[in-house]
Amino acid sequence: MNTHESAQKKPASTDDKFVQVIDVVKKFDETTAVDGVSLSVARNELFALLGSSGCGKSTLLRMLAGFETITSGKILIDGEDMSKLPPYKRPVNMMFQSYALFPHMSVESNIAFGLKQEGVGKGEIAERVADALNLVQMSKYAKRKPFQLSGGQQQRAALARSLVKRPKVLLLDEPMSALDKQIRQRTQIELVNILYKVGVTCIMVTHDQEEAMTMADRLAVMSEGRIVQLGAPNEVYEYPNSKFAASFIGSTNLFAGVIVEDQPDHIYVESPELKQRMFISHGVTGPLGMPVTISVRPERVVLSRAKPAQETNFSVGKVVNIAYMGGYTIYHVQLESGKVVMANVSTLMFDETEPPGYDAEVYVSWGPTAGVVLTK
Repeated sequence: MNTHESAQKKPASTDDKFVQVIDVVKKFDETTAVDGVSLSVARNELFALLGSSGCGKSTLLRMLAGFETITSGKILIDGEDMSKLPPYKRPVNMMFQSYALFPHMSVESNIAFGLKQEGVGKGEIAERVADALNLVQMSKYAKRKPFQLSGGQQQRAALARSLVKRPKVLLLDEPMSALDKQIRQRTQIELVNILYKVGVTCIMVTHDQEEAMTMADRLAVMSEGRIVQLGAPNEVYEYPNSKFAASFIGSTNLFAGVIVEDQPDHIYVESPELKQRMFISHGVTGPLGMPVTISVRPERVVLSRAKPAQETNFSVGKVVNIAYMGGYTIYHVQLESGKVVMANVSTLMFDETEPPGYDAEVYVSWGPTAGVVLTK
């Protein structure tokens, strides 16, 4: 799902601890917003903090920027402790969700503002502003006011204003939230390309899982002030470590059950939601009878009218909902147990056959490698 194949990506840096968050806690009175978070971000890496509202991701970003004080713990950037540095002395720049462009200033003046505040010479300001405008392809809009720009153009102007100061770390707060959905994906790829071209370390906050999967080299899923899982987007998606992570990143089918056979190369799981056993083609560490949850992604579920030849990992049900998505169709199939299973079926599958309609009896099945065993 990660589209970095489209970006001109730089080689990974060997400096994998350029930004260090060490056991950071933030409390607001009796409420703990960030609860002992530790993570490292590499130089030139694009890292995403992903989670729903109130999970602590924005508070963590604001502590990196210096807008919130740390209750306990440390934040280091390039080996320097940030705890005693005010925001304006930190080697970071933050691009806000609202872009916060000055409405009475031109694009050019908005970008130059921070450099003027720092006392940079006029000649250098002109050169750096021109370079920043060219980088984000906004040179021809330099004299326009923010209200004369589209949402995407405003975002690029705000990005240029952030990058012109050459920060060591760029912080992005929900960078795509103000854009229309139809231009969001294109803008995501454009932004990734710009950031890799500049070679800046970037930490972004988003609640949009697709945005994080598309843009980030690595991501951290947060819940209730803690990191639930951290890794590359494909790792977190394919191998979630908990029911929360499996459900939050993409859609999934969860089957509760117990282990009834455990061998080095496979296990069998019985679930009250399925008549047949589930077969997983690897062993686990745990006793027989241990409760587990099996996660099966909808794109790994096969839909058929005929009963599958396999003896495990299948069930029969009836179609209760159909959502046509263009390239694929989402089928909701209610099993005899009442469990509803989602299957993402390629539109090409029905080129030569009539697709099942509502109330049609169908079988759902999946292979031995499709299920991920979750123990928490």
